[in-house]
Amino acid sequence: MNALVGGMLGQERTVLPLLAEETFGVKAYTAILTYIVAFGATKAASNFFAGTLSDRFGRKPVLIAGWLIGLPTPALLIWAPTWGWIIAANVLLGINQGLTWSTTVIMKIDLVGPQRRGLAMGFNESAGYVAVALTAFVTGYLAERYGLRPAPFLLGLSYAALGLGLSALFVKETREHARLEGGSAHGNETRTWHIFLRTSFKDPSLSAVSQAGMVNNLNDGLAWGLFPILFAAGGLSLPEIGLLTAALPAVWGVGQMITGAVSDRVGRKHLITSGMLIQGLALAVVASVNDFRGWLIAVALIGAGTAMVYPTLLAAVGDVAHPSWRARSVGVYRLWRDGGFAVGALLAGVLADLYGVRAAIWVIAGITVASGVVVAVRMRETLVRPE
Repeated sequence: MNALVGGMLGQERTVLPLLAEETFGVKAYTAILTYIVAFGATKAASNFFAGTLSDRFGRKPVLIAGWLIGLPTPALLIWAPTWGWIIAANVLLGINQGLTWSTTVIMKIDLVGPQRRGLAMGFNESAGYVAVALTAFVTGYLAERYGLRPAPFLLGLSYAALGLGLSALFVKETREHARLEGGSAHGNETRTWHIFLRTSFKDPSLSAVSQAGMVNNLNDGLAWGLFPILFAAGGLSLPEIGLLTAALPAVWGVGQMITGAVSDRVGRKHLITSGMLIQGLALAVVASVNDFRGWLIAVALIGAGTAMVYPTLLAAVGDVAHPSWRARSVGVYRLWRDGGFAVGALLAGVLADLYGVRAAIWVIAGITVASGVVVAVRMRETLVRPE
């Protein structure tokens, strides 16, 4: 299921930044990245509501609702007559991703129990981001052979239809597993506002995790929106751009199958800190080189650093939050994390318009390193080992 969710995101990674310039004549970087701002803002809000709604109504209805909302997205991308339609499609895509991806995370945490939480998050995120990578690569090939529209987005249409059908027919409700794990107690805080404050600010570990997630997706918003443009300006072909665009989520996706399990053994904190530092240094390499091999090494390093961080952050939230309000805490964390898409796109667009693409990458590299330092200082180790 989560592979299909990731594929919906992957249909845009290679093609849409090029479509903005070549088809719609959008030149300013800030204007080009408006679709990522729309996507990030709506996904962030949907993450928050996905946690609350899945506690109230169950996980499966929220999953099905997410697929219903995402179903029109590929058609809008295919037939959009103006750039405003592309932005509208990304509003729907953001809601789709927020509801469906959040639900798959929550359901796996429900099912797996505390001792293999990192492993489960690694498998979940791996499936999603390997699908992002494969779809980004295939859409680059389809765009080169058949044009930027409609062929690349027909994949997304098939993903949405298949995801909806599988959700309705085969996915089972998991909310009772969380209730069983939590027992009769409901934790110290059950009001959603209290959970928001605790996850965002009051609990040092949860707040450190939330800011790290936001910065992680801040630099991914930069990579999504500006890397294809940077690579095209460097004279690379569409298949080469597709390969580079796919390499980051490919390493990210496959690596999570290892790093999630590793975090169950060595703990969460050091993996998160190291991953953020590696991402920041690799972004600096992207800004410094100007050839295919150098960029390939750099984006692979970004993917490796992200693989260390992504499932581990989710596992850390699961470690700290009580089962009775864990889904809402995951929703709050994902609100901050995916808000990073919008913040990153806005920041990268403004900096690129003022100072150039490479300068924007340098600034966000520095922010990413600083985020790793915050985790090192503020977060405690959240993994509780059994006696």
